[in-house]
Amino acid sequence: QVQLVESGGGLVQPGGSLRISCAASGSIFRIHAMGWYRQAPGKQRELVASLTRLGSTNYTESVKDRFTISRDNDKRTVYLQMNSLKPEDTVIYYCNADVQILLGYKTYAYWGQGTQVTVSS
Repeated sequence: QVQLVESGGGLVQPGGSLRISCAASGSIFRIHAMGWYRQAPGKQRELVASLTRLGSTNYTESVKDRFTISRDNDKRTVYLQMNSLKPEDTVIYYCNADVQILLGYKTYAYWGQGTQVTVSS
């Protein structure tokens, strides 16, 4: 019913920048919080940044002052601008959204398929 499709991942040199996007589609009434998580091999998925519909943000300490999350509610899209990238930022990034669907107006959490970000020279 709801799909989250990420784009924009790839290879970037240390110190470089990259913007990843996640677009939601389907039977959507309203999207509440949206966010980005990341997961390294053998580790738990961790929150990178989140953004409520009203604009409140939350960042994990390691990305503060380097990453910026934003959203376009009309386009149902969330972005993550990543600056000053480090090799340790190399992981798969997953989009997450709390979506209130049209059927019954219930809210569910949805995930994207993930996009690989590799920071290497």
